Amino acid sequence: WFHKPVVNEELLQSLPNLKIVASAGVGIDHLDMKLLSSRGVKVSNTPFVVSTDTADLGVALMLASSRRIVEGHQIAVSPDTRHFPADLLGTGVSGATLGIVGMGTIGYKVAQRARAFEMKILYHSRRQRNKEEEGAVGAIYCNKIDDLLQQSDFVLLSVNLTPQTHKLIGKRELELMKPTATLINISRGLVVDQDALVEALQNGVIKAAALDVTHPEPLPRDHPLLKLQNVVLTPHIGSATRQTRQRMMEGMLESIQAALAGLPIPNEVL
Repeated sequence: WFHKPVVNEELLQSLPNLKIVASAGVGIDHLDMKLLSSRGVKVSNTPFVVSTDTADLGVALMLASSRRIVEGHQIAVSPDTRHFPADLLGTGVSGATLGIVGMGTIGYKVAQRARAFEMKILYHSRRQRNKEEEGAVGAIYCNKIDDLLQQSDFVLLSVNLTPQTHKLIGKRELELMKPTATLINISRGLVVDQDALVEALQNGVIKAAALDVTHPEPLPRDHPLLKLQNVVLTPHIGSATRQTRQRMMEGMLESIQAALAGLPIPNEVL
């Protein structure tokens, strides 16, 4: 659970009869798939069970950042507060443009929720959704990520971490975004160049960021992201509800039992 123990050469040598590594969540970037395959070890994950809660958190981060909920809470509970400020102004979500990078299961569920806020939805993804799926949420496909970045008020990242998505959002991409835009990351920390993000947030290149993921996790306690007022951080809790974590564990056990019985493995990662 939580990628422990580390599955490396040393561990595999100590487990010559290992049949399967059952991994919680969607991402498998912490696993050396070539190494596991070379030893005939199967891998499974729990991709679909996490999507609803992770999409909910993506929307929650968008709302928390845009309406400055964390700042508002701090003011409301501070022993030094004598009156509430009249200028704690946020950014409206309803009617704004949301750009979703990665329209997989999670990204699509975010779009379904954003539809209720009457948002204009743009998306960039490896695979374009069919017309019926696009029409159901009013999503418009952007063949180039640059077009999405330039138009969006909120940019939400929901992609797997791969060599192609490593630091997908860097200095160039941040400078393409509106100075009033917010970056939301519910995928993996390494999808964003954090040094470039800090610089962009400090210099007003973009307005704000809301991050459920960073690299490393947790960040060093002196990291500049922890000190910025225009950043909302949560501790990688996209799937962290009692119901979903229970279903994740049940799914992992089903995969393990199938592997030991020589049966087809649910959610096997090939």
